[in-house]
Amino acid sequence: MIRVYADMVADLFHHGHVAFLKQARALGDYLIVGVSGDDDATDGKRHPILTVEERVAVMAACRYVDEAIPNAPWRIDSDWIAQHHIDLVVHGDDYSKQELDYYYKVPIEMGIFRPIPYTYGISTTEIILRCKEADLGSKKPSSLARPV
Repeated sequence: MIRVYADMVADLFHHGHVAFLKQARALGDYLIVGVSGDDDATDGKRHPILTVEERVAVMAACRYVDEAIPNAPWRIDSDWIAQHHIDLVVHGDDYSKQELDYYYKVPIEMGIFRPIPYTYGISTTEIILRCKEADLGSKKPSSLARPV
């Protein structure tokens, strides 16, 4: 059995996440998703909208995911790989070579790292911007406003 490991923030789950997870699962028999903790996600990208518990629950509900692990490390090391019996580590190909070499040095050196094509045109950051634009552009009164 080939155990594939993918790590992600997994905030505001969208079709890009689904495409990534589907491709990751196709590389093995069992897909483990490590979900970054709130502090690591904030340090690495931005503060997540959903809590780590909410993000893990969404990952666990995805049909391609066999196991979701909360508070996964941003940088994968040999102890993590051994602890979870990981045969293959994957990540989107949106990281620079420098980022890949830093965060995935160990699995790269072990020869067990594979990039997965990033789904362009959708991201959690883009969804947040859309929400802000929709809120700013809304001409409807707030649902909390009372008629005069």
